[in-house]
Amino acid sequence: MVTFMSPNSAGFDLALDLPTSASRQVGRELHRQLREAIVGGRLQPGLRLPASRELAVALGVSRNTVVTAYDLLLSEGYVSAHGRGGTLVADGLAPTAPAPRAPAGPRRDPRLAPAWRTPQLLIPISDREGCRFDFGVGIPDLGAFPFDTWRRLCVRAMRAVSRFDIGYDLPEGRAALREAIAGHISFARAIACTSDEIVVTAGAQQAFDLLARILVTPGETTVAVEEPGYPPLRNVLAAAGARIAPVPVDDEGLRIDRIPREAKIICVTPSHQYPLGVRLSLARRTALLELARARGAVVIEDDYDGEFRLEGQPLDALKTLDHAQSVFYVGTFSKSLFPGLRIGFVIAPPWARHALVGAKQQSDWNAPPTTQEALSAFIAEGHLARHVRKMRRIYRERREILESALRRFCGGKLDVAGIGAGLHLAAYLRAPIAPSDLIDRARSEGIWLAAGQNCAVADHRVNWVVFGYGAIESREISEGVRRLGRLF
Repeated sequence: MVTFMSPNSAGFDLALDLPTSASRQVGRELHRQLREAIVGGRLQPGLRLPASRELAVALGVSRNTVVTAYDLLLSEGYVSAHGRGGTLVADGLAPTAPAPRAPAGPRRDPRLAPAWRTPQLLIPISDREGCRFDFGVGIPDLGAFPFDTWRRLCVRAMRAVSRFDIGYDLPEGRAALREAIAGHISFARAIACTSDEIVVTAGAQQAFDLLARILVTPGETTVAVEEPGYPPLRNVLAAAGARIAPVPVDDEGLRIDRIPREAKIICVTPSHQYPLGVRLSLARRTALLELARARGAVVIEDDYDGEFRLEGQPLDALKTLDHAQSVFYVGTFSKSLFPGLRIGFVIAPPWARHALVGAKQQSDWNAPPTTQEALSAFIAEGHLARHVRKMRRIYRERREILESALRRFCGGKLDVAGIGAGLHLAAYLRAPIAPSDLIDRARSEGIWLAAGQNCAVADHRVNWVVFGYGAIESREISEGVRRLGRLF
């Protein structure tokens, strides 16, 4: 308890609860508590603060800690110094009412835009720590990435960047990187485009956000999304004010006949549907493009793991088949390289490129030049193509082991769906247990799975569980599935 003196010499006691002296937060916490006491009206204007030496002794802290806190309060205008008269709480500070206690549920503060009044748009970061059998989804094998090569290219890129003016860069991305991307997708995805059609983004997520900015009219634009589908894309569009229209998916992909007539944007993962793993058939690809042309709609093609076709021949990307300038192709290096790279790209129709570049500039101006330089060299020197070929072999082996283990240990309980592609597979749950219950039981046994229900818009039961095989070693897959099978 510390005593403060009023002008008429009346004492006022205030409890200060500080961390231990070993903590580096003592001075910051002392300043915060004194400031809150002043703002809240507990320390009235004119009250004299104890001398710095006196307060230091009373609190068991150094005098410099108290002096620093007082000086900061003085610079902020909360106190005034009067020489021998001491340090007084400043006049003219109107006490503020205490903030209302936050409700137990999501806050619906009217100062926020309607789409942001609940926390549902926050993409959860999975804490898979402690799970021995990690079937997490969307995670590539980082242990196989050539970080020595990447480190060398980053050092070289830093030297290169230091030789030119590091100012604001082109929002659409550095020319060398856009040229490298154009060359890569020409043979990897059979998409013929020039570097001028490409806009570099901070991963696919920023690409979705930029497209929402330039294509969605809040409260008016209807967007057709796959059901179940990729939640972060759906969330970005909803936050931009779009009306979300879920469209079912079957063994041939998105049901084109179920796309509502008013939909002006159609979002699809045609090469490897997320999360069910099917591909959009050629007939439906043709029908989708014709529908978009006839209705004046656009298509957002999310090709998040198109490089990893593990069996058979891939169908052409929608962008390859598009002759009406309806398709925005979104690519990313999060699966082929690593998520922390945060580099993606959009191939936009000519009529939309100017708006897309403008939105990128308003968002964050440009991607980091050193990362762009390193990635352009990584692609141009053939490291990306070699890494993808190596990882394709590794992922093919893991998927085969996973499918075999599921048939052996979970036969009749889980049915594998989808094509051999990407870094995950979905399995239909036939056992009389809710997917969420199975996932909870699995995590208690050190097995990490994902639920298909999390990808659905409608509030109906989705009997799917999703297995990723990017983060788990081949030798661990069978044992993890065997333990899962014992939980049914």
